[in-house]
Amino acid sequence: MSFSLRQLRHFVSIAEHRNISGAAKELFMSQPALSASLTQLEETLGLQLLIRHHARGVSLTPSGTAFLAQARSLLAHSEEVAATGRALGVSVEGVLPVGCFWTLSPFFLPSLIVLAREHHPELSIQVTEGPLDELERLLLTGRIECALLYDIDLNPSLTRHALTQVQPHVLLPEQHPLASSELISLRSLRDEPFILLDLPHSRDYFLGFFAKWGLQPNIRHRSQSFELIRGLVASGEGYSILNLQPASRQTYDGGRVRCIPIKEKVAPLSIVLAHSTSLRQTQRALAFRRCCEEYFSGQAVD
Repeated sequence: MSFSLRQLRHFVSIAEHRNISGAAKELFMSQPALSASLTQLEETLGLQLLIRHHARGVSLTPSGTAFLAQARSLLAHSEEVAATGRALGVSVEGVLPVGCFWTLSPFFLPSLIVLAREHHPELSIQVTEGPLDELERLLLTGRIECALLYDIDLNPSLTRHALTQVQPHVLLPEQHPLASSELISLRSLRDEPFILLDLPHSRDYFLGFFAKWGLQPNIRHRSQSFELIRGLVASGEGYSILNLQPASRQTYDGGRVRCIPIKEKVAPLSIVLAHSTSLRQTQRALAFRRCCEEYFSGQAVD
């Protein structure tokens, strides 16, 4: 006996709700019928997928966690097959859940979404923004199909498609004595206050520049906000190091900053489109990847 897509949907709903009652309401089923469907699926697979806790919902077993990602992937592909049949030859339509690292999304997602809509009008991109670790978790569990990320300490279970590289630069207030320099050495700033983009993995990347040259930055402020850092720099609170440059030098509060290349040899960051190696990509995800490749091949990213 084989399991059905209906049983997979039941299992995914229960796993997401962490209880049978919530899933039953969403699926418009009785709790006994839903529980019976889950039991039948487990018997068919020969696996215990969930642990039932009396009056406290359910939790995934290790096998259930691994199977959940595969179930989501299979359901996504089944929806794609159905959509293809309904569209009579239109191969890319439906919802594509895409992740994007916080600082990358305002720079690239608007243009990518527009480009994807031009090529595939029936494709709806559903965006989830977040930190690297959270997006990796969503990729590996099948909650999102692909994600635009920096290639920093990525999980080896992710396949990466390189799109472009971005060079780090020093960010100075426009009135700083060195703001007109063509290049700037980190040594010339070692006594000045530093403002750190304090995101996991990113902080180690930036602080590694100083460690490589035997320097110790004088950290005055830490922030996870790209724009707050630009505002603090513009107000004279210190300098920073970033990789992306907005089109305008002006900050939210009206200040102005200058981006200056670093004199020392420092490693650029690669921007990649990542997906779980263990999950087969849908045509929607492949179409979005082609849009990303087209977009980044047609522009130089500072």
